[in-house]
Amino acid sequence: MAPSIAAIVPCYNEEISVGQVVKDLRAAVPNMTVYVYDNASTDRTSEVAAEAGAIVRQESRKGKGNVVRRAFSDIDADIYVMIDGDDTYEAADLPTMITALEEGPLDHVLGVRCPDKTSSAYRLGHKSGNRMFNRLVGRLFGETVTDMLSGYRVMSRRFVKSFPALSREFEIETELTVHCMSLRVPQTEIPVGFRDRPVGSESKLRTFHDGFRILKVIVQLVQHERPMLFWGVLSFILALLGIALGIPVIWTFIQTGLVPRLPTAVLAACLIILAALALVVGLVLVGILKTRREASRLAYLQYAPVCAPSAH
Repeated sequence: MAPSIAAIVPCYNEEISVGQVVKDLRAAVPNMTVYVYDNASTDRTSEVAAEAGAIVRQESRKGKGNVVRRAFSDIDADIYVMIDGDDTYEAADLPTMITALEEGPLDHVLGVRCPDKTSSAYRLGHKSGNRMFNRLVGRLFGETVTDMLSGYRVMSRRFVKSFPALSREFEIETELTVHCMSLRVPQTEIPVGFRDRPVGSESKLRTFHDGFRILKVIVQLVQHERPMLFWGVLSFILALLGIALGIPVIWTFIQTGLVPRLPTAVLAACLIILAALALVVGLVLVGILKTRREASRLAYLQYAPVCAPSAH
């Protein structure tokens, strides 16, 4: 039996583009079920998607992360496809991504956006920000990623069902990427076509607002997934400040036997104590992280890998 495939299309006011997205997805993979999640749209997104042949569901909580969490909970399939409803991704590349997942077998295939030379879909600010975040996340979590903010992904059941999906908005892609790195799942990247939105369709991205949200999520993920790095750096900074303030006080005490700057001495001592506490917190959280990763790994292993139809 061929594995079941479900496409998840988060949409907010995508009346102009969602119909074409659904038609292209059904043409690319005829046996795939397409689910359009209408995220409280005020236009005819739901009606257009249903007319194109999609199963339409509603998510009233605003934000792409809320949609993905709901869809991952509700839908049961062997292979999950996530793609935006703005008709910027090339659906014709989907069979290649699915084949790569099946033949691997892999758990995550990332569609790396490759716009043609005439396209302006990849705005300069977004491109620069994406490159910066790719490098930052790669350095912090130890794996290279080419397009961590891509909304075009193919995933296995065991990956989806082990993914907590805590983000609320566009930072869901960052959370997915870091989850791949933390769980160390087998994955690959495949170039996919990327084009301008249809005429009359408007982007929901806010460059600086969403950029700061993504940066905030990265900091939070470092705190949870690399606790020794986060708390170790904090401990080092506090200790450095404490030493810098304390050395003159100690030197004066050695020379005169007096502590003329008592507030400075107290502050330096408090900073050193806080540095020690931060280091202890980091060590404790490393142990908790190990337990949490073991539990995540066991949840992941409860599901069988995706197999190509010929392998049955």
